[in-house]
Formats: sequence, structure tokens, C-alpha cells
Amino acid sequence: MYQAGGTIKSLIDKVASKEYILPAIQREFVWKPDQICQLFDSLLQGYPFGTFLFWKIKPENRNIYQFYDFVKDYHQRDNPHCERLSELPEQEFVAVLDGQQRMTALNIGLRGSYSWKMAGKWWSSDDAFPYRRLYLNLLGAPDDDSGSVYQFEFLTKELAEQVTASHIWLRVGRILEDDIDDLTDELDERELSKDDRKRARVVLRLLRRTIYDQDKISFYEEQNQDLERVLNIFIRMNSGGTPLSYSDLLLSIAVAQWDKLDAREEIHTLVDEMNREGDGFSYSKDLVLKAGLMLSDIGSVGFKVENFNKTNMAVLEDTWGRVRQSLLLAVRLLSAFGFNGQNLRADSALLPIAYYLHFRGLDDSYLSRSEFAKDRALLRHWLVKSLLKSSGIWGSGLDTLLTAIRRVIVDRGRAGFPEQEVEAIMAGRGKSLVFTEEELDELSSIDYGNKRTFALLSIIFPGFDFSHHFHVDHIYPQGLFNKSALRKSDLHDEQIELLIKQSNQLPNLQLLEGSINNEKRQKMPDLWYEQQWPDPIARGNHLQSQAIDFLVDDLNLFVDFYEARKKTLRSRIGHLLNG
Repeated sequence: MYQAGGTIKSLIDKVASKEYILPAIQREFVWKPDQICQLFDSLLQGYPFGTFLFWKIKPENRNIYQFYDFVKDYHQRDNPHCERLSELPEQEFVAVLDGQQRMTALNIGLRGSYSWKMAGKWWSSDDAFPYRRLYLNLLGAPDDDSGSVYQFEFLTKELAEQVTASHIWLRVGRILEDDIDDLTDELDERELSKDDRKRARVVLRLLRRTIYDQDKISFYEEQNQDLERVLNIFIRMNSGGTPLSYSDLLLSIAVAQWDKLDAREEIHTLVDEMNREGDGFSYSKDLVLKAGLMLSDIGSVGFKVENFNKTNMAVLEDTWGRVRQSLLLAVRLLSAFGFNGQNLRADSALLPIAYYLHFRGLDDSYLSRSEFAKDRALLRHWLVKSLLKSSGIWGSGLDTLLTAIRRVIVDRGRAGFPEQEVEAIMAGRGKSLVFTEEELDELSSIDYGNKRTFALLSIIFPGFDFSHHFHVDHIYPQGLFNKSALRKSDLHDEQIELLIKQSNQLPNLQLLEGSINNEKRQKMPDLWYEQQWPDPIARGNHLQSQAIDFLVDDLNLFVDFYEARKKTLRSRIGHLLNG
């Protein structure tokens, strides 16, 4: 039977006092800023808020399970996870089984902040994550496209203070901090038209009534203390809303079955550490859980409930330390190959490498010791080939492929990475790493923005020290290929379109260190190379190493350069991939 739970204000107060907390089986907060804004707009429009499912914890069970606090100040890099509660509140408390996303959204909107990464900025930069809080435009107009009536946005303080004729931004949390009369007096002090003042007052009072006066909350309370029953309820109740991945559900089971370690904290911490390696990656807990199954030699590597039984989870917990070490080593190896979250086409390609390192019991010395140089080269060659296949090696049939590769590594991988045997087993499953003539032709003119471009350049031109930032760069700068400038060269439109297209393809691309790339900018390459390598012999040797037979000083002749380098690159690619 559902019960009335009071107002939003009372709910938020209980979150703050930790009367409402989160059980370890709950997933992370996953809502985006626009979802929070939509929730507040729906509340002001009077739409149903939905019901909650609570689990009342009996005093004798308060220390059996692990619990977490709600997120208040979300930071995509520094604070994306719920904080573990090391000390539970003294008073009686309730664990939230359904409604976490909505309650966290209210907590962030009314009491906290939301900082997400701005596009085009480095993850390592603090400026990439401006501090934003939820604001309501008291003069906002309805948006017919989205169906929103009230304008909520997450803004920095500086943006919110920019007053215009159509904007009066109220930080939503002030409705909890300030008296309504004081907020109304602030409005009266503004120079507003009669209609705008009326509109702003109406919206302000509606916000206050919605938070303080209206009984918005209803809930069902489960009192059974059996974790298996609660887990089943949790899985059933979380089948709607923002979809739960298999890993969310299975992580819940692992959390419930690990005895010595906190599975949730271990996996989230490992994901964060992996993603901080090198220039940054974007691995998920799904991948880490699958890696746990693979590296622990648990049945198949599929996300099936039977793979997450108590026996298997005990094996995973016992081997977790080595699993963790091998995954981090594998990520460091990929970083040493020059890969990161921007240019790694398939995260799952990490898994066979991690298993191989794990199987052989290798450590960080593998990254630098000369005796492993040939083995590293084999791994890199196989990895790049798998990433270059246009059909996509790491898509459908992934679980059976990983299980088969694991078996080959166990049988043939004790002395070194068994590249040929792995490729043979892949070919038998329709994942051949032999490239057809058509595929080689396509690679020889691959585009600048393609995720395969870095991998291809890295194997054509080996020997880079990827501990520095390297970029895929244009030999003839892209800025030179603008239509207005090319028209002055008496080229007709078809020639211009062809030049612009070719300027973004492989024959006009190279790998350059970031600092050098910045120096190069819009210089013609013949002048820039002469400046970088004044000695003609050294310059000639470098150009040959980059498959550049000659340079032209006139864009009218760019096609000659393009065709010559494409022919050279096509030959190299065929030899490297199929030789």
C-alpha cells in the first residue's frame, strides 16, 4: 500500500539529515543537466512526480550492508560518485530502492551544483569544469518545441548576473534559504514593467508553493530484510526510466556477494584510474566487469546472471588484485602506443591484451624492458589491424570471440603473444584481419576525422615517443584550402571541391607533436620543413621517412603531391597489414 510522503522540502531535509540514504546495490547518478531542468519544469506544471520505493532497515541490520550518501555537488571529473557512508546516522533510516535519480536531481537543484566538462578543453584543466547551479528565469517564456513552460538552466554565477529585459535569474536553492517576502522585495526593487513584475511574482510564488506546500511525495515501504528479495524488487523496479545496463544489475549482485572488498568502490575507483592514464580514456564499468569475468577465467565472459553466482564472485574477489594490476598495465600499454579516449575506436580491444598480460603475470617492467620489445610490437600490430577493419571486429559476437581468444592465449601464449594463432581463431569466426584490395584502397584515402586515422598513421610511421602529445596534422594546412583563395588561382568549382576533399585525406596527413603543430600553423610545408631541417640531406631523409617524395609550392600542383604520396602510402599499408 502506497503512503503519502509529504512535501519536496521535507524530502530534501531527510536527504540532508541522512534519514534517506542509498544501498550499495544502487547504481550511480546518471541524469544529465537537461533532465534535472525538465523535472523541475514538470513539478511547476503540476505533473505527477511518481512514487518511491523505500526499504526500512531494522536496527539489527544497520551494519550488515553498505550504504552511500546522495550526490549534492556533482563534478564530472572530481566528484561523479556517491560518497560511501563510513558512519551511519544514529536515527532510524530508510534505503531508497527506487527514486534515486529524481531525489538526487532535487538535491542538486535545490542544494548543490553540477559541473560538467566543456567541449574543446582538456580533462586536466580545472577551467574545463565551471561551477554551475540551477537557476529559474522568472520572466522565461514557454518553449513549444520541448513542451517546457518554465525556463530552468544550470549557469555560472557570472552568467546568472547578466540581467536583460527578458531574464531575471533566481538561483533555485534560494527558495530554501531566503524568506519569500525578501525575495519578493528584491523583485520590487528592479525596474520592471507592471506585466513583468506580475509574471515574476507569480512564478516565484509557484516555486515556493511547489517546494513547501504541495504534497508531492508518495512511497511504498518494504520491510523485509532478506537481501535476495530486496535485490529482486530493485531489479524489477529499475526496469524503466533511464535504462539500467546489465553491469548495473550485475554489479548489484557482486556488491551483495563480495565479503572482504567493497565491489562498488573497487570497480568505480579502477575505472577512474584507468581513465586518468595518459591523455585520458573513457572506459566504463561494463568493460571492467567483463574484464573481471575474462581475466578470472569464469565460464564465458557474457553478462549472464549465472556467471555472477556466489562461487564465481568469490573467485573474482580473490583474484581482484591481479585483475586490477593487469587492466592498469594494459591501459598504460595502449597509452604508450599513443591511444586515448579520442582515437581508440573500440574499448573492448583492451580485453585480450589485458588477459594476455594477466596470463603471463607481467608487471610495469613490460612497458620498458628491451627483452619485451618484439612482444610489444606484435601486440601493437595485432591491435592496430583489429582497429582498422571497417567491418568492426569488436561489435557483434564479442563474448564468443573473447572466450575463443582467451583459450588460444592459454594454449599458445606462454612465451609470447600468439598473433598468428589469435588471427586464425578470429578468422574462423568471421573476424579476419586480412585486408582486401578494396579495404586497402579505402584506407589509403581515409579522412582526417576518422577514428582509424591515428591508428593507421601510427603503424605506417613507427618510432614516435607517445609520452608527448601527438596530433594528426595536415601537411598542407587546412586553412589554405578555402574556396575564396582557391578561386583566385583560376580553378573551377569541381577542381576546388576535389582539392578540399583531398586536403582532408591520408596523403595530406602526418603525426606531429602538439608544440610543433602549433608552430607550423598556416605555413606552406616546403618553407616549414626548410626551417625545421636546414640541412638538405637531413631534410631529405626526414621527408623520405614520412613517405614524401617531393613538395610543391603551388596549390595548383597539390594533386601531383597527393597522388604520388597516396601511391607510396598504399604500398606501405599493403605490406604492413598483409605482408
